[in-house]
Amino acid sequence: MSENMKRVLTGIRPTGPLHLGHYVGALKQWVLLQDEYECFFMIADVQALTTHAGNPKVIEESVRDVLLDFLAVGLDPTKPNVHFILQSAIPELAELTVYLSMVTPFTWMQSNPTIQQESKALGKGISTGFMCYPVSQAADILFVSPDPTESKEEILVPVGEDQVPHLRDTNSIVSAFNRTYSPTFNECKPLLGDYPRLVGTDGQLKMSKSLGNCINLGDDEKTVEKMVKGMFTDPNRIHPNDPGTVEGNPVFIYHDIFNPDKKEVCDLKKRYKDGTVGDVEVKEKLNVAIQSFLKPIRERRKHAEKMDIKKFLEDGTDFARGLAVKTLSRTRKAMHLDYPSLK
Repeated sequence: MSENMKRVLTGIRPTGPLHLGHYVGALKQWVLLQDEYECFFMIADVQALTTHAGNPKVIEESVRDVLLDFLAVGLDPTKPNVHFILQSAIPELAELTVYLSMVTPFTWMQSNPTIQQESKALGKGISTGFMCYPVSQAADILFVSPDPTESKEEILVPVGEDQVPHLRDTNSIVSAFNRTYSPTFNECKPLLGDYPRLVGTDGQLKMSKSLGNCINLGDDEKTVEKMVKGMFTDPNRIHPNDPGTVEGNPVFIYHDIFNPDKKEVCDLKKRYKDGTVGDVEVKEKLNVAIQSFLKPIRERRKHAEKMDIKKFLEDGTDFARGLAVKTLSRTRKAMHLDYPSLK
């Protein structure tokens, strides 16, 4: 690992297999990051408990699925700068969360965009752990912070523009802690990129397993074909010879992303608008494109299933925990919890 590499931390909550939406919105960019940065790819199982505390079996099974999907898309933990880490296996994060919460006004959590959005869905089932999510997220990012007295290097977090407010919350916590005690953490910085959101196969903005509108990275050919055949198209188009709408049409959104034959896509769009091609043909060609896209991912996944993937997670987590121990020691010292007067 190069000492000059900037640190990047990002992660995914293990609440089910990863799907095409995860690939488009995150994994595709992560694969590129591992060639330039020291990367910490976190499986955030503790954060998954904020919404799935009553169904731990899902999380337990999903950790393996996420690991396999990480490897299948091309993330490479054999690189010295790439670390797969399991959040719950770093107990220092829980302690760090408690200390950071002491300088975090509760109103900050209430105004967090994720808290506001997801609390509506949870209704009265909101837990204290859920409300502490922004502080937990800050701990996840800040545990890889260099000592500010030795380096001013910011932690990079790959996000889309809509997620920048989450990082502002973390930096507010950094400022509050450093101001209350002493310079202990560096701020994080968004690593902005094109992180588009892929619509569900039913046209809904959110793709999720619970909605049954996603194509998983690990799905077999028959499952993918079935999902593509059932995709929503233009609801106002009754007959194959009716002029159709391409804009916002899920089938063509997927064509634009996964079909490398742009000439074919342009031809399909023109014929669809003219009413000279049916949904069946459009979906058949989309199925071919997605199957072709998933082929190398399936092959790498089969190879990964024969590997000791647990070791990748253990090695990465052990390395990360070494950093967490140092950060926690620095934090306790800043708060006088090392009790110098007793020495």
